[in-house]
Amino acid sequence: MTNPTGIDAYKPAEIAAQMERAGVAKARLPLMRMFTLAVLAGAFIGLGAAAYTMTMTGADPGFGPARVVGGLVFSLGLILVIVGGAELFTGNALMVMAAVDRKITAAELLRSWAVVYAGNLAGGLGLAMLFAPTGLLDGAMGATAASIAQAKAALGPVEAVSRGILCNILVCLAVWLALAARSVAGKILAILWPITAFVALGLEHSVANMYLLPQGMFAGAGIGAAAALENLALVTLGNVIGGAGGVALAYRLAYGAQ
Repeated sequence: MTNPTGIDAYKPAEIAAQMERAGVAKARLPLMRMFTLAVLAGAFIGLGAAAYTMTMTGADPGFGPARVVGGLVFSLGLILVIVGGAELFTGNALMVMAAVDRKITAAELLRSWAVVYAGNLAGGLGLAMLFAPTGLLDGAMGATAASIAQAKAALGPVEAVSRGILCNILVCLAVWLALAARSVAGKILAILWPITAFVALGLEHSVANMYLLPQGMFAGAGIGAAAALENLALVTLGNVIGGAGGVALAYRLAYGAQ
């Protein structure tokens, strides 16, 4: 398709239209295809999280330029999801745009979210189980993995929800910006900066935690399943609020139904 404006990006109103069409297509995927793509997305985000864990090994995990490098490495996960094609729960918060315009029903939206969330969890947990016997978590990387998981489990409810809100604002903006790009290189560049920002700021991503929490537990983190599930529930709530409310509804008001 030619671009008469000469600007190598889709305009926001065009992105909104693409997002609504994508929401309809996502909601109506066959169940097995939807679940398979969700498992892949959980594993892809987990691969980014595993690479982040190794990158932060030997560095100060709390502050400094190392977190920026870690964020760049972690961006691998969403690059694989967007360019490779997979179904990610946090990004699918943007399907609310299609639901508000009644292009999909509330039941279709919730079905998609439930199936994709379950698939993401299976992919993240499955990848953590594959890493457990590799020996990589026995040494310094394991100590880093345990430290990351313990820090997440120690977050209070308000901290976990608010970090989840801010995180998915950035993740959904990364998805939005990737739709603006007309090339693979453009999509990758669009993804890098919002994702790097959320990691550098120490925000909370539910699908990443589906890998990072069990990874830390396999590495000997002193947390139980109840603490991990509590963190996951609170962060998921924040992610839905941030993605569906902070990005999807805002852009629907600005550019939807035109």
